[in-house]
Amino acid sequence: MDNKFLEKLYNRNQACDDCPSRLAVGNFIDNLIGFLFPEYHKETYSSFRSFQLFADKLKVDLEMIVNSHLKEELTPDFVVEKFYNELPALYKSIFEDVSAMYNGDPAARSHTEIIRSYPGFIAISSFRIANKLKKLGVLLVPRIITELAHSRTGIDIHPGAEIGGHFCIDHGTGVVIGETTVIGNYVKIYQGVTLGGLSVDKSKADQKRHPTIEDYVVIYAGATILGGKTVVGRNSVIGGNVWLTRSVPPETKVYYKAALTDQSGETDMIEFR
Repeated sequence: MDNKFLEKLYNRNQACDDCPSRLAVGNFIDNLIGFLFPEYHKETYSSFRSFQLFADKLKVDLEMIVNSHLKEELTPDFVVEKFYNELPALYKSIFEDVSAMYNGDPAARSHTEIIRSYPGFIAISSFRIANKLKKLGVLLVPRIITELAHSRTGIDIHPGAEIGGHFCIDHGTGVVIGETTVIGNYVKIYQGVTLGGLSVDKSKADQKRHPTIEDYVVIYAGATILGGKTVVGRNSVIGGNVWLTRSVPPETKVYYKAALTDQSGETDMIEFR
């Protein structure tokens, strides 16, 4: 190997001394979810004191992870303390998501089954944690958290999205939820759904580029909804494989309907009801 190239790599290695470790971030998230939901992976504690010590270790682990990745005015101990003070509310929010997945999936036999085996649980709980850290001023780490969940589940949720309570992702593979997406309460999404932007122009990075999904909306498999000005009104149903770039009023059903164009075949049309 060329020594100049080796020296270049060495210098890059030294410059990345405070880079957050993907392994450390992944271990922290797994341990935190298991701490909140023992069904996820069961640890053995000899006493309540040992449980407290494990909780303290999680705080130390988080402080090490976020140490050099905060907005300038923040300190690691402040962010970690704030995060753990909000952990009861975070737990409640994730548990509501578990209940939404249980109520929304006839195949689910228990909350434990969802926590132990559903990719939607991993993706949504990871998102909730990442979103909270992002709001507290943590940089880079929230994106690592959701991308680790993405690699495990095939569900890509940007930590900057805003997602209301009782959120359900059923099956989930191929779901994409963009950075400026806003999702209301009691929304259900199936596999292959994209909530994306109409443009990938870098100059629009600070604009709302992704759609708003209001309360009680169901979006079926393969639907693509694009654009920052696109709003899907509450209680609407978006059918499978629909391509949508304009707003939908509340209480609307949107789906593809085959329409005969001539004797040679059919063409797809979107129908609103």
